[in-house]
Amino acid sequence: MKQNSTEIASLGEFGLIERLTARLQRRNDSTLTAAGDDAAVIDLGDEVMLLSTDMMTEGIDFDLSYFPLKHLGYKVIVRGVNDILAMNAKPQQVVVALGISAKISVEALDQLYEGMEHAAKELGVDIVGGDTTASINGLVITITAMGRAKKSDVVYRSGAKEHDLICITSNLGAAYMGLHLLEREKRVLKDIDNPEPKFAGHEYLLERYLKPRARINILDALKEEGIQPTSMIDLSDGLASDLRQICRSSKCGARIYLERIPIARQTTELAEEMHIDPVIAALNGGEDHELLFTVPIDKQESIMRLGLVDVIGHITREEAGVVLVTPDGEGIALKAQAFDR
Repeated sequence: MKQNSTEIASLGEFGLIERLTARLQRRNDSTLTAAGDDAAVIDLGDEVMLLSTDMMTEGIDFDLSYFPLKHLGYKVIVRGVNDILAMNAKPQQVVVALGISAKISVEALDQLYEGMEHAAKELGVDIVGGDTTASINGLVITITAMGRAKKSDVVYRSGAKEHDLICITSNLGAAYMGLHLLEREKRVLKDIDNPEPKFAGHEYLLERYLKPRARINILDALKEEGIQPTSMIDLSDGLASDLRQICRSSKCGARIYLERIPIARQTTELAEEMHIDPVIAALNGGEDHELLFTVPIDKQESIMRLGLVDVIGHITREEAGVVLVTPDGEGIALKAQAFDR
């Protein structure tokens, strides 16, 4: 009898993760949190250890025809570290494993590691080891990030409460448009000798995609102001998707306001030039690697005084759903994409 098969795309990224991890059992009391958040949480007594793994695959997550290896190395570290930051913890170590194809030279790997070490130095983390193996289909990079925090300082996706303010650390959609710009120039300049891509005026978008920044300074500023988020997530899969993850974990709804979502001028200009709705880029683009978090409403004055984040909405009851409110007051239910890169 032929066994039925289910296409992965029918489940979506998060549905697939939920299905695969549903059978996993916790066998050690030291495992406080496993799958379902930005990082696993391991009990160390008064403190906890945070562990997170991320994988990047050539041809899916990056294209070496236009992605400088130094920038790729930098971005790999930021992606790993951001998962630890999203738990309100201090990243300390990373381990990097590589699947290397025959086309990659030793000098290319030198550039990759130069970028990784540059990011590690900026972020105060140590690259403490890893592994290498052969790869048939291209370069594969897996990073495991580790950090520590006091138990009382750890922030989960599940802590948002009704009336909490929804905050983000910077503008959205820029990385998505940076990727579209690179892909456009790749297509236009295919088979052209001495190609000259048209990047002038779009440098900010390229940097947001190729070399995103970890927002350690924001967490430090929140702590100095006496503000501890009630929930938080690394904004990597798009605002719509990641906000829904917080709401699902916290069993709540949300209302965000279109006019409050920060979108950079360069993002809007290029989106309009390429006939892309900049709002769609901001909601579903992904790769922003900002922090999306909630704080109690009584911290509104402190958050506004901080001046480093944008308040884009508030948490509601679960039955209200996750809603985008347009300037004319219309509420639109937010839905995540079926499968995110």
